[in-house]
Amino acid sequence: MSIKADNLAWKIGRKTILNGVSFEAQPGEMLGLLGPNGSGKTSLLRLLAGLKRPHAGQITLDNKDIRTIGRRALAQRVAFVEQHATTNANLKVVDIVKLGRFPHRSMFSGWTPADDQAVDEALERAGMTGKRNEGWQSLSGGEKQRTHIARALAQSPSELILDEPTNHLDIQHQISLMRLVSGLPVTSIIALHDLNHAAMFCDRLIVMHHGTIVASGVPEDVLTQDLLRTVFSVEARVEVSSHHTRPHIHYLR
Repeated sequence: MSIKADNLAWKIGRKTILNGVSFEAQPGEMLGLLGPNGSGKTSLLRLLAGLKRPHAGQITLDNKDIRTIGRRALAQRVAFVEQHATTNANLKVVDIVKLGRFPHRSMFSGWTPADDQAVDEALERAGMTGKRNEGWQSLSGGEKQRTHIARALAQSPSELILDEPTNHLDIQHQISLMRLVSGLPVTSIIALHDLNHAAMFCDRLIVMHHGTIVASGVPEDVLTQDLLRTVFSVEARVEVSSHHTRPHIHYLR
């Protein structure tokens, strides 16, 4: 297995945000995390990335509790792209992406050809090679998001965690990014709002509601009309054509 969550609970004050969350992400799969706003998706992702600790339960990487893994060692393996990632200084794109190499370098090690290769490949995968020497402040919102994704890829992670990375992108780059993530040789856990993107690209889905998992499995089993009505409060028709096993959602007026 890759990442496993076992009976996670997390609170803010007396308010329970996550309760009894358990699942496993298999090596190499793209696991989609769905749910309405306030369902606990971002909180769960931050726990999985080691940025916060659960009040109960356990998260393991290959059966090793992440609380026993040092921050640098965890960063060498797990990369996290936040929903509203920011960069204060007006750095060049390439310099921001180079930050992803820090977990792989010691205090006294110099920059290596392997570091250059990792950065170049990350820029190319994120479609930012042509912007490598542009300043951060000159970028569009979508380009800034793609730069942070390139920085995460430069970490050469085994697990990639993304919190709604397509939010600031136009439709062309949304599809391009989803294709990119689905084709990476890593385990990816990605929170999404677009249910059709989740159905099209994810191997499995987890649906959260009020801090708990209410459905999980392959897209054609999870995305039902009843679930869309109950969890997302929308009326929709779910179709699966004879040529494709992936469902497509048609929202009804």
